[in-house]
Amino acid sequence: MGVNNLSGAWGEALAAEFLRKKRYEIVASGYRCRFGEIDLIARNKRFLVFVEVKLRKSARFASAGEYVDARKQSRLRSTAAIYLAENPTSLQPRFDVVEIYAPEGTATTRPEIRHMEDAFE
Repeated sequence: MGVNNLSGAWGEALAAEFLRKKRYEIVASGYRCRFGEIDLIARNKRFLVFVEVKLRKSARFASAGEYVDARKQSRLRSTAAIYLAENPTSLQPRFDVVEIYAPEGTATTRPEIRHMEDAFE
């Protein structure tokens, strides 16, 4: 893998570690069904959180979170509904976006990570 490459798995691992440090438990990663994929599913005391991880080199053109458009949000909601049907919980569902900015790709030693809670309207 080249210095400038961005890897989804690398980004998801960074996001998972970031969330663990914020006292979230990672329940699943890369959950797939016929509607799509959810990068991470995490939980804390109140919420079951469906997390979309967005990895970019910079926010020069748009923030990473802006790439989660209405169509993507709809697919994530449908995928989350399937997950919840298979895995009932008393926790409140929530959709978050974790943005990771890595200017040097996977060689970035200190990527900037932003966690946007309840990111969908």
